[in-house]
Amino acid sequence: MLLHFTKMHGLGNDFMMVDLVTQRAHFTDAQVRRLADRRFGVGFDQLLVVEPPRDPDMDFRYRIYNADGSEVENCGNGARCFARFVRDQRLTHKREIHVETAGGPLVLKVEDDGRIRVDMGEPRFAPEALPFTPEPFEATEDRVLHALDVDGERLEVGVVSMGNPHAVLRVDDVDTAPVERLGPAIEAHPRFPRRVNAGFMQVVSAHEIRLRVYERGSGETLACGTGACAAVASGIRQGVLESPVNVHLPGGELTIEWAGPGHPLFMTGPAERVFDGRLVLY
Repeated sequence: MLLHFTKMHGLGNDFMMVDLVTQRAHFTDAQVRRLADRRFGVGFDQLLVVEPPRDPDMDFRYRIYNADGSEVENCGNGARCFARFVRDQRLTHKREIHVETAGGPLVLKVEDDGRIRVDMGEPRFAPEALPFTPEPFEATEDRVLHALDVDGERLEVGVVSMGNPHAVLRVDDVDTAPVERLGPAIEAHPRFPRRVNAGFMQVVSAHEIRLRVYERGSGETLACGTGACAAVASGIRQGVLESPVNVHLPGGELTIEWAGPGHPLFMTGPAERVFDGRLVLY
């Protein structure tokens, strides 16, 4: 079947956007992997699908597939691209868009300058929210950091759910951080039964960090919106950051605001359209 799609990116974190409100299709894991291939397919970090909502209070359903074909709960950079895409496609004229995801509802707002502000909900730190299996001596404690044995090293990580799971490791310098070695080991660590996104955070000041993220199912990407949210939430909880925080990722910059427990976290950043195309889905 002939399928229309749009290629977009948020700070270099790139996506294939598909409208399944006006089109019909079903993606298998093998099809997603083939489309994600940067030599033989379209090439992307994630496939983002727009569907009609199941909840009548929502505007759309937002589904996210990693390059390996696995479906995941949330994607912050993708959420911003989603907001621009549904407006560009004239699926809505609203500037405040309510979407349902596997990780819970999101509110997307198009600002006057064209950037997208996303209400990401409240960060959750309880191990069962990721899920994460704490050590027996940690099970009854509300810990800011958890010890994690990885590749012969004992690390201390903040565990955060932004609708999807994150482990945040503070490093002295993201340029020399062993992302290629520790990223896959953290992602697949047995204490994260559904795997985890691994963030490597360098604190520059109370209002500025540098960040690299090894994403579950995609490897290291140029930017990870939920990873930026998780890193800032963990840093504020540790007392080393204060809202708002500018997050410098390899692909660009995001602004994260969080007033603390009991409040939602907000992410603001750009969303860019690259090209439109069509292909035969087989």
